[in-house]
Amino acid sequence: MQFGVSTFLWASPFSTNSFDLVYKIKKMGFDIIEVPIENKALIDWPKLKGLVDQLGLKVTISGAFGSERDISSLNPTIRGNGLKYIQDCIEIAAFMGSPIFGGPLYSAVGKTRFISDEQKKREREFCVDNLRLAGKTAADFGVILGLEPLNRFESDMVNTVDQALSIVMEVDTPNLKIQLDTFHGNIEEKNIGDSIRKIGKSLLCHIQGNESDRGTPGTGNLDWFGIKNALFDIGYDGAIVIETFGAVSEEIAKATCIWRPLAESSDELAMQGLEFYKRCFDL
Repeated sequence: MQFGVSTFLWASPFSTNSFDLVYKIKKMGFDIIEVPIENKALIDWPKLKGLVDQLGLKVTISGAFGSERDISSLNPTIRGNGLKYIQDCIEIAAFMGSPIFGGPLYSAVGKTRFISDEQKKREREFCVDNLRLAGKTAADFGVILGLEPLNRFESDMVNTVDQALSIVMEVDTPNLKIQLDTFHGNIEEKNIGDSIRKIGKSLLCHIQGNESDRGTPGTGNLDWFGIKNALFDIGYDGAIVIETFGAVSEEIAKATCIWRPLAESSDELAMQGLEFYKRCFDL
């Protein structure tokens, strides 16, 4: 098991000017730096690749799905933007050595509406069609796509593991799997451990291990030891990453409903979260 942290905890958007965080994350003792791509042009990717290789950090790449990056939109231009964004991120993930590109691939974060069954069906068809195309790109570059369920307050499309599995089965490509965020699971799943077992080792590609209030892991009401036992039961040996938010952009704040500080400081949350991970997982 390896532990990581998202740059979202300190910077949004992450850019070349944020590269001091790479040193900080390494010094704290993390194995992985997770880089969300809000604007790919802001990051000198070859420079970042050289830096993480020099420091011995691994990288995972995650998505930032705003309203213009929605592959299930009724607007064909927006659908095209969303697919192009996913394909660009797949190429970046391959270049950076990230085994995955994950997030709510299916829709925009913060898209919550009461719509007809007919519209739901149409949007799902767009989603499935575009995920098949993205899956082909992922296969070409040797990257796994991690489809992440979000809670009902952030998405009206995929809230549960069952819904995520349904899309993965329909798309039917080996390069589409499931990324699980325990914050969302704590809201939507009856039992996160049972949900992990339902996904199984073959389809669980990434864990974002976040607390019930999106604060410091180990300080809320999440059943961490139930989660640990389930991960051990299925033989999961991938990454567990803290993905929460410090200095967020206005768009991210609105989409995720982050209105207050989640800890005394981002550094404190990261360090205490890593300490808890190591205790919890006996590492």
